[in-house]
Amino acid sequence: MSAAQATVVRPIRRAVPAGGMKRTMTVQEIEAACDAQQSLDFSRHMLAAPELTRSATFYPFGFPAEIRTNSEMILEQFDLLWSMFEKRFDTKPIVTDVHVVATDSTECPPAPAYRYLPKTLTAIADADNYCVADLAQGRTRMVVSTAALRYPLYLRQFFLECAAGGHIATNHVTPVHAGCVVLDGRGVLLCGDSGAGKSSLSYACARAGWGYVADDASFLLNGGSKRMVIGDCHKVRFRPSAAELFPEIDGMEITPRAEGKPSIVVPTATMVHVTRRESAHVDYVVFLNRHAAGPQQLLPYRKDVARHYMRQVLFGWPESLAAQYEAIDRLLAVDVFEMRYRCMDWAVDRLQQLVREGH
Repeated sequence: MSAAQATVVRPIRRAVPAGGMKRTMTVQEIEAACDAQQSLDFSRHMLAAPELTRSATFYPFGFPAEIRTNSEMILEQFDLLWSMFEKRFDTKPIVTDVHVVATDSTECPPAPAYRYLPKTLTAIADADNYCVADLAQGRTRMVVSTAALRYPLYLRQFFLECAAGGHIATNHVTPVHAGCVVLDGRGVLLCGDSGAGKSSLSYACARAGWGYVADDASFLLNGGSKRMVIGDCHKVRFRPSAAELFPEIDGMEITPRAEGKPSIVVPTATMVHVTRRESAHVDYVVFLNRHAAGPQQLLPYRKDVARHYMRQVLFGWPESLAAQYEAIDRLLAVDVFEMRYRCMDWAVDRLQQLVREGH
């Protein structure tokens, strides 16, 4: 081969047709390349995911998580999700590999279907958007498309939050559908169905000087003898109708939700009157009821109902569920109440009386 010929030799890689899947070369194409003395590069199989060239470590809810990816935008999105959390626990890092694959599509991928298999959690939207979390090994492998990158809200809600969430929720904590606030060192879990007012009452307590831990998702730490709850104290999510109660959020941008009802998400860092608390020791559990007829009152509530309410959202293998059931039983050693209310100010005052007077 002459020097002139050598200057035009370039490696030939498999072509990538529409849809992103590489195809094999035909015999004639290979013959033509060989005749032209062109280099052929088959070092990576057509099914191989892109190599991961970037990495960063975050601490969702205080637990270490190592992210590896081939896209800087993926790290930026994780930064939006978790950068406000600092390391609190010396657990084995959750390792997540996020491979971004090219696609010609510009449409938002469909919502994924979730499935729990023994010690494995999957989320599958389509051939280019899926993830598999090995909960026993603390490892998540994920593929997302360049189309998904065009819709950051979709990407975060349906995929990136799963990178660590399933691991934390089965190995380290017991999730409880509840808000959490704390006053004078005593924590109160605010439980109830969607629409019961957990977020609004949590925020109303924060406005009145309580410490704010979470609005509707609290996490009870497994193990030990304490009833410690952690949460995302860095944001409050309101329904748009909450502006009638809290004039300061009136006119704020409504966040479109990839699923569920629209909401107003406000970072608590912008709220000078909110005292954030990363954790709380729970002394009372209160179930909220805004629709009961009759007088506003705080009444003792059934612990068997509370136990089933908390257990129904859990998934995992026998050992992990046993640890979570134990955590719930330890939690329900405290007094459990139902609060029937219509007036937010009355509810805040009644909770304050409960914490300070014990009844």
